[in-house]
Amino acid sequence: MGTRVLIVDDDSGILESAALALEKVGHRVFRAASAAAAREIVADQRIDVVLSDIYMPGEDGLALLQSVVRRRNAPAVILMTARGSIETATLARRIGAFDYLAKPFDIAELLALVRSATTAPEEVVEEKIEPGPDTIMVGAHPSMVEMYKTMTRIASLDVPILILGESGSGKELVARAIHTFGARAEGPFVPINCGAIPDTLLENELFGSVRGAYTDSRGDRRGALSRGDGGTVFLDEIGDISPAFQVKLLRFLQDGLVTPLGSDKSHAVNVRVVAATHRDIKRLLAAGTFRQDLFFRLAGYEIRVPPLRERTSDIPLLVGHFRQRFLKQIGRESIAGPTRDVLNVLSEYAWPGNVRELEQAVRRAIIDCGSLTDAAVVARVIREIAFDESKAEQKPEAGRQKAEVEGSPDLGSLDDAERRHIEVVLQATNGNQTQAAYILGIERKTLARKIKRMGIDVRTEGVSS
Repeated sequence: MGTRVLIVDDDSGILESAALALEKVGHRVFRAASAAAAREIVADQRIDVVLSDIYMPGEDGLALLQSVVRRRNAPAVILMTARGSIETATLARRIGAFDYLAKPFDIAELLALVRSATTAPEEVVEEKIEPGPDTIMVGAHPSMVEMYKTMTRIASLDVPILILGESGSGKELVARAIHTFGARAEGPFVPINCGAIPDTLLENELFGSVRGAYTDSRGDRRGALSRGDGGTVFLDEIGDISPAFQVKLLRFLQDGLVTPLGSDKSHAVNVRVVAATHRDIKRLLAAGTFRQDLFFRLAGYEIRVPPLRERTSDIPLLVGHFRQRFLKQIGRESIAGPTRDVLNVLSEYAWPGNVRELEQAVRRAIIDCGSLTDAAVVARVIREIAFDESKAEQKPEAGRQKAEVEGSPDLGSLDDAERRHIEVVLQATNGNQTQAAYILGIERKTLARKIKRMGIDVRTEGVSS
């Protein structure tokens, strides 16, 4: 007889499909629609593996896990969820779950997990688990669940971490979660945006200074590395620092000593360094603009944060999360929506600004109409945000040069602004003109005429009509 598997899920469709797949390869399957029914089966039968949903009416899967792992000869427990978060992944691992599976799951992945669970050594965790904090990260896409699992593995390991991901994808949230669930959680978390600070100020910000180190320096100043002693220092946009400052940072990473500006004395600090960048770090290394030895010091382990366009199935979860957050901010009891039409609009957009841009869109839509029920309002908000981004990307130098030639101020023509706006939206929709027309609030034929008249080049990979 094969492995004895107990499946626990209030969704009969998932329960039966998983059971049939397991039975087909020779496992004996037991079924339960609730945690209470599952505990009775575990008490009466020898069970090798428990495959349980987390969110069920009544007692949830985490409570079931906690009761099951305390049993003598406890079965391995694999938790399933369509609403994954770093909190549940970490809590499940701490209690003693064998693994964590995102819904919808691949049957081959499920079978492989059950197979590996029966060959894994038993491990029962006896510690008392307290409720987790407010959700730090939201996402149930398989790429996010894999990232959660990686984060829980490395959080307690005191190694430097390099987080890679696009702007707005949540790199600082990843860093904060690693700190929160790691051994340094009681220590400080000190974030520094390296890309926003010039070299001269960045050295002062990180290493500190003594009185008289520079003009108007009237007292000693502790730098971020000293303030983070015993905790974590998060160096965001590390790919933007100059080669000269890279040498100074490398020296600290090698010896752990901080020398404040204007001082000839050094002191040791004990910090975990987590760095992040939106740049292609491999390209920077190949170009020689980022030191290889510094890269190896920073990248004790690499984590890639998936962009939102690769996990659009998480958009409903994120919208609900931002909706609840905004409710607290404005003191309202409820906000209607999102409707299916609204979610369709949000899911069709490519979100070049990632989760940060989605949060802004949700907030502005609620402010504009008090709910998330009007798809036209949401589409307009996306258009406005894309237009704001296109204006932000304009180069002021070009405008100044043109003004000097013509002898008068120039803010750009309406046609120029419209062209830039259309280009941003086309880029955000990966060249899909039907989606772009919807977001722009114009007919597909009208957009085609504008593209032709303005000479916008749409002959790029992934363009669709």
